[in-house]
Amino acid sequence: MKTYILLGAVATSAALLTGCATSGSVSKADKRFTQGEYETAIALYKKDVAKGRNIAQSNYRIAESYRLSNRLELAEPYYKAALDGKAKAPDAGFRYAQALRASGKTEEAATQFEAYAQAGSNRTLAEQAEAAARTARASTALLAMRTNDEVTPLDQINTPAAEFSATRMPETKELVFASGREGKVFQGNGEGFNDLYAIKFEDEQKLTGGTVRKLESIFNSEDRHEASATYSPDGKMMVFARSNDGSKKGYLSVDLWASYYKNGAWSEPEILRGVNSSTADEFSPVFSPDGQTLYFTSTRKGGLGGNDLYKSTMESPGRFSSPENLGDQINTPGNENFPAIAPDGTLYFSSDGHPGFGKLDIFKVQKGKVANLGAPINSNGDDFAPFFTSQRVGVFASNRAGGKGSDDLYLFRERPYKYVTFYADGTLVERNDRTGQTAPIANETVTLYGSNGQKLQEVTTAADGKFSMRLDTATASYSLIADRPGYFAARNTLSTIGKRPAQDALPDLMNDVRVPVTLTLTKIVKNKAIVVDNIFYDYDKADIRSDAAVELDKLVQTLNDNPKITIELSSHTDSRGKDAYNLALSQRRAESAVAYIVSKGIDKSRITAKGYGESLPVVKGAKTEEDYQRNRRTEFKVTRIAE
Repeated sequence: MKTYILLGAVATSAALLTGCATSGSVSKADKRFTQGEYETAIALYKKDVAKGRNIAQSNYRIAESYRLSNRLELAEPYYKAALDGKAKAPDAGFRYAQALRASGKTEEAATQFEAYAQAGSNRTLAEQAEAAARTARASTALLAMRTNDEVTPLDQINTPAAEFSATRMPETKELVFASGREGKVFQGNGEGFNDLYAIKFEDEQKLTGGTVRKLESIFNSEDRHEASATYSPDGKMMVFARSNDGSKKGYLSVDLWASYYKNGAWSEPEILRGVNSSTADEFSPVFSPDGQTLYFTSTRKGGLGGNDLYKSTMESPGRFSSPENLGDQINTPGNENFPAIAPDGTLYFSSDGHPGFGKLDIFKVQKGKVANLGAPINSNGDDFAPFFTSQRVGVFASNRAGGKGSDDLYLFRERPYKYVTFYADGTLVERNDRTGQTAPIANETVTLYGSNGQKLQEVTTAADGKFSMRLDTATASYSLIADRPGYFAARNTLSTIGKRPAQDALPDLMNDVRVPVTLTLTKIVKNKAIVVDNIFYDYDKADIRSDAAVELDKLVQTLNDNPKITIELSSHTDSRGKDAYNLALSQRRAESAVAYIVSKGIDKSRITAKGYGESLPVVKGAKTEEDYQRNRRTEFKVTRIAE
């Protein structure tokens, strides 16, 4: 990806080799590495490893070759092998963490960054590692983030080579992009040198049809990279990035060049004065919609680390002010690249330094904050270089899985997120114990509580017992309670988890989702036995089993919801066994259940344990196992209601 910026890594690779060199002559692999011919160097180092030659250092340089040719996710196993082999490379732990993050392994990456922050010998990298660990931890929450946006590959343009950095000519409306589809191979990564191409679509809305053409020869060269063109709104000035072929001195690998449209032709491109640094790379330029500001990426000193975004204001035709760093709200110790300005002036850019999916993601600055665009625009690959063809429609590049090759161009449509408002639509009823039927209750208060027990709101039931409550989107689980004198408090729970429809299933921008719930009030009848279901004990034991605890917790809730009642909890056995034994066993079981309830915070004065043995069977003369089971039961009855 972005092969046109790789030449700047040559000097870095030479320094790396010097820093980790071992005794002995420089190998063929080392020579290729120092010259930035990473693809060839990788093959040679792999041969060294296979022969058992300098294994740890060779693995480290394989990893570095992948990193410096922007294939960091492929470097992960080689950094790991270098670390396991005790390679003499003090930054290997930091780079390994970066590779893990690029592979989407955010938790592992965070752990490695934290370890390097504590023990890494390079203090500059250790500081970066501390920040990177926080970013990696924050990225975990994004992995499930999916928006309503639409992404479609531009397969009439894409090839097995790289296609990226789209823009549009103001006059012809052609889409201009970079591609490595023709010509010589760049030894930095084994892909072609990038040139500038254009296509006039037959359908401008869908970006379909048309034939790709190569731009004029003044913009393209055989042994240099050209990419990331941008045009002034009047179409009279073109700025693009061009790499050095290595034969000249005075400027580094990539600089911004400018050409002017005069007398029906484009002028010979020239270095853009006042913007380029003689000791850094400048690339991915883009004009603001009014043409007065040029945004771009630079590796110059004084930034926050990695690549930073800058801007320069046009002071006169072709002359720009001194570049200004966009600051630490946008730039991070990582890499910020490929700025883009939407028609409404919103700044978009690509970064691996903000919380994301692993590699480069696309972000926008919204209400003063940086926001990740989420999936499907972002993926665990590199997603970068957005360009807007209209307000919410545009083109971006990605090397995600499923493409035709290296980097591919994709059409995106930012569709507004459809919002959901949840409502609890309830009915309050009274159960008639004699008939089993229910009837609605009007003019009663229903209270909504959050999962933490906080009281959220109250409503009054209508004549038909109906009520409705708008739910807080930040809360997922609720309890609803209705309390009427002389009745057990009616309680029910409600959850919105799993009830949010998919974005494409929502018809409107704002949607209501209603969750039904029923609350049932039951009259309190003193001394009327109420069975507590599913209270089972092991044979000849009174210990409270986990399944019984679940049911007893419901009784605890009933006592909490009805603080004025006092109850007797009774245990009953079947008729098998001796009377005295059954009576003692049932008493122990009742006391065990009461002790459990008291342990949950219920005042012991509100509950009495009573064992009845086999003296009060539900089914007299039981003969079947089903009858015996019905007789073996736990019950409670209200013995007192406080005024």
